[in-house]
Formats: sequence, C-alpha cells, structure tokens
Amino acid sequence: MYAFVHPKTGESYWWILPYVNTELFNHVLADFAREFGLRADKHILLVVDQAGWHTSKYLELPEGLHLTFLPSHSPELQPAERLWTLINQAIANRTFETLNDLEEILFLRCQSLLQQQDLIQGLTSFHWWIKIGL
Repeated sequence: MYAFVHPKTGESYWWILPYVNTELFNHVLADFAREFGLRADKHILLVVDQAGWHTSKYLELPEGLHLTFLPSHSPELQPAERLWTLINQAIANRTFETLNDLEEILFLRCQSLLQQQDLIQGLTSFHWWIKIGL
C-alpha cells in the first residue's frame, strides 16, 4: 500500500501494489503528480520517512514535487502512518483465499476512506505542525 494524505483537509490518495520499491514508487509519484496537476507553477511538499525507496539515487521526482525527510526511526511524526490502522481494520483476523480477494477488500476500504475526510483529518492533522496557508 502507498498512501498520501493532506492533513489539513483529510484528502487521501491510495495505491495498492504488490511491492514497495523505487521503481514502483516512481510510478506512484508520477501518477500522483498527474492527478494533482503538478507543474512548474504548482508544487507539493511531500513529507516522507527515510525508507530506501524514498531516498534512492534512482528516484525520479516529477516537476513540482519536493520531498522533505523525517528523522530516521520516527514513525510517530508521519501523518500517513496513522492511516494504516484504518486499513488494518478491514483485514484484521481474516483469511483470504487469494491475493485478489485481499486486494478487493483493500480497494473497497480505500474507496470508503476517500469519503471520510473528517476522520482522516482528525487522525493526521497534528496540532504542532506548522500552520501555513495550504
């Protein structure tokens, strides 16, 4: 799972893929940039941890997308980390016959969460984050 969140609004963006690696992350970032219309005059600052696929020398950042890195071993500072408990609720203590069955449940959960911006905003908008006009 790849998840993006705008803490101020609770807007989220999800990808379900079989792996996390630099190649797939590059595809996800390119799609993210297209979805949100990033370009030379529209920028997004994405806060990420220091996972290997976030820091790879092979990372291809689309125009208008900038990364800022959290200190290592600090998942409590990453707003998107709070999303995993919402995903886990749909699959905890369950078994699935196939990976497709699991993917279908995850897809439905992500679709549901896209409509729950107040819930996501409440989980991810830390009171101590710098408040700027976003």
